[in-house]
Amino acid sequence: MNKLLSATAPYRRLFSSTINKAMTSQQIKPADRVSHFSRDVWSIFTPLALETKAINLGQGYMNFGPPVIVQEAAKEALDTVEANQYSHPRGRPRLRNALAASYSKDFNRTLDPESEILVTAGANEGMFSVFAAFLDQGDEVICMEPFFDQYIPNITMNGGKPIYVPLRPPADSDERVISSHEWRLDIDELKSKITSRTKMIVLNTPHNPIGKVFDEEELTAIGKVANEHNLIILSDEVYDRLYYPPLDKFPRIANVDNLWDRTVTVGSGGKSFAATGWRVGWLIGPQSLIQHAFAAQTRVVFCVNSPCQEAVAAGLEASLTSNIFQSQIDSYLQKRTLLAKVFDDLKLPYTMPEGAYYILVNTQKIKYPVDYKFPEVLDDRGDDFKMCYWLTKEIGVCAIPPSEFYEREHWPLAKHFARFAFCKTDDVLQEAVGRLRELEKYIEN
Repeated sequence: MNKLLSATAPYRRLFSSTINKAMTSQQIKPADRVSHFSRDVWSIFTPLALETKAINLGQGYMNFGPPVIVQEAAKEALDTVEANQYSHPRGRPRLRNALAASYSKDFNRTLDPESEILVTAGANEGMFSVFAAFLDQGDEVICMEPFFDQYIPNITMNGGKPIYVPLRPPADSDERVISSHEWRLDIDELKSKITSRTKMIVLNTPHNPIGKVFDEEELTAIGKVANEHNLIILSDEVYDRLYYPPLDKFPRIANVDNLWDRTVTVGSGGKSFAATGWRVGWLIGPQSLIQHAFAAQTRVVFCVNSPCQEAVAAGLEASLTSNIFQSQIDSYLQKRTLLAKVFDDLKLPYTMPEGAYYILVNTQKIKYPVDYKFPEVLDDRGDDFKMCYWLTKEIGVCAIPPSEFYEREHWPLAKHFARFAFCKTDDVLQEAVGRLRELEKYIEN
């Protein structure tokens, strides 16, 4: 009997395992809030760039380090006992004080580091906390297309519903180089999207991927809509340290009229100091709004990593007496010029950005082989996915298809665009430029 049981044991274990797996797969299902998520653009193009050894100008991460003073402060913090322990849930006092000192002049007021500033685990988590703080089931949030792709799951996971209003380029954007400022928001179209359920407008300036910096006239018009309908404005300003001449000042919607009282402004240490992996961001706004984002955040992450907060604080402190940010602007201007020149030489139209570090190129003149074989994963994507796939695999430069930043109905608006990031070292950009020159034989003028 024991021999029989022993002989059949492997089969019984296999049968039991199969039954258990079947029961598990039947019993466990994901929540609706995540079950509808499709494969995102990054999971397609990042592995593709690695596999093909393409130069990745798709993702907006730097291949160079933060300023030396910021790096040294991070190392010093690691050797300080208290800087390796829990931080105050609002953020380390040194960083909040540095933010107040750095931003008070920009906001035309003396910021209170105790009640008007909240340090977050990156700008994205900060925005998630704002949505968690103010959205009830079915509340609507106005998002301008193209949008940073994380806005949408952040909204829907907190019960909200995104409502889309596109920014549109001039009609001849496929024929010439245009300024990002020429992309316009139709205020009447924005007004038409407002309903009794609208709770919030999300603004992104400088804009990703367009590079547009909204001027005071545009901000005033948006603010008027917010005032009329008692809406919160969530202003994503993570690229606020990167704006280019002829701009000599960065306009902030919180400074327009009386909009401070309804605006939460989002900032980023990662974007400001080339440290995107540190995940240190912040929210700035009136206590009446920040207190609720704080209540949500303490239930999400409780506090933000301590050593990197100390390092970002050191960078902000240094910026008060040195030209850290102006030096970065000068460096990025050179990078922008380096990359833009190849598109000029190829006679490809593009959008010259006023801020951030992306160039949106019009690809309509590029003709890849009509019989080119694309993977099935692109069958249910916008046309720009195929162009960017071909660029990555055959030209050796990875760009991002911006239809990822539109709702499906508006994918055609992005079909002839590709986003290239120039937040790379000059040698990498020069190598990319050399490869992009191979496009010449595929361009029909």
